[in-house]
Formats: sequence, structure tokens, C-alpha cells
Amino acid sequence: MGATGDAGHLERFADLLADEFTVVSYDRRGNGRSPRPPGWSATTTEEQADDAAALLEALELSPAGVFGTSLAGVIALCLVLRHPQVVRGAILHEPAIWPLFDDPEEVRRTVGARIAEGMRSGGPRAAIEGFHRFVGGDANWESLSPELRERVRAGAGTYLEVERGAMATYLPDDPTLAGIATPIQLLVGEQSLPYFAQAAGRLAKRLGVEITSTAGTHFGYLDHPVELAETVRPFLRAVSDPT
Repeated sequence: MGATGDAGHLERFADLLADEFTVVSYDRRGNGRSPRPPGWSATTTEEQADDAAALLEALELSPAGVFGTSLAGVIALCLVLRHPQVVRGAILHEPAIWPLFDDPEEVRRTVGARIAEGMRSGGPRAAIEGFHRFVGGDANWESLSPELRERVRAGAGTYLEVERGAMATYLPDDPTLAGIATPIQLLVGEQSLPYFAQAAGRLAKRLGVEITSTAGTHFGYLDHPVELAETVRPFLRAVSDPT
């Protein structure tokens, strides 16, 4: 999961794929049910990729097909480059690669204004809710279980104080991206904010892959989980086949 990295967002999507695959989802460090490490006040894309690799290796499930959405799409890309031995293939769902937006500063201002509005009205808890509603829509926020909404609000400090901006500059150079041999599926939602299509279009050219269009918003795993699962299933089958 991306910002607010709680696996609870992915439960329905994961359940749909579990009929055919072993599926593991996790709360990234300091999010949801994963505690914030003592003294942990900064992070990097590399640290987050290391966490994912360590989890796969500890569970003896590597190499694996990896799904990362939004901020976690950036982490998944880093995982492919940093720990290729643990990845059979990577699905990047609307990776939030800020340098590839048409106007990164405009996006920062827009997102910053929404967060600032929430801070004024109700502090960090309201700020993270406002951010969630902006990125994924009001309907998706309302669809979350009360328990998950509370975990998102309770963990607001992780995104606002640690993650926000920490991974916003991550962008491997063009030769590095062009040299990736790991299979990659790049997804963009039909009803998502335009920023993500902008980034995906530029990333697709660098990777030499096509963009796959999917139903729904930036939170397609919430509003169109069946369609999203069926979109990624052929790719997962292909990378899971040892032949």
C-alpha cells in the first residue's frame, strides 16, 4: 500500500487473487498495525524496499510477483533494482513518481493546500483524511471500515512527519530503467487524477513497456477490485510459470 500504507485497503483485492496465488500483504513500518520503530524519524525509498525484500525472504516466498500502488509503486520499482533476486515480476499501479508529473510544483501546492486545510480544521487526523479523500475520492474513504479509517487517522504522523516528501525525488536514470530485465506491468486507472497518467506515460517510455488501463480511480483496489484482480491475473500467471 502507498501513503497511509495499511494492508487493510487491499483486503478485497488480495482475497480475489488468493484463489490462485499465495498472497501476502503487509502494513509498512509505522503504518496501521506495524509499530513505528523507536527513534525512527526519516525514511528513504531504499529503506522501504529493503523492508519488502526482508519480509519476502523471511517468509521464504522469494522470488515473488510484487504489487505496489502509488507511493508503493515507487518502492516496488526500487525493489526491482535493489533486490532483483526477490522479484519475479512487478505490477506498478499508478506509481507516484513526482519528477515525472507535468508540473511537480503545482502538485505539491495542491496537495499541500489540502493537507494545510485539514490541519487547520482538525490537526493531523483531519489532514490525512483530507489527503485520502483528495487522492481517492469521498466514496472510497466512506467505504473503509471504521477500524481502518481509525488506523489511517491514528497513523497520520507517519505520512505527514516521515514519509511525505521523503521519496518524492526518487527517479533512476534512463539507462538504469531501460536496463531492467524483470517483467513489469504498468497500470493507470480510467477515473484517476491526471498526475498519475502523466508519470506513467513518461515511465513507460523509459522502461519500454505499454500502459494497461484499468477501471476505477487511484484506489481501484477499493472501487473496482474484481476488475483490477482480473487485469493483473494474466501477468501473475505468466511470471509464476517456471517455464
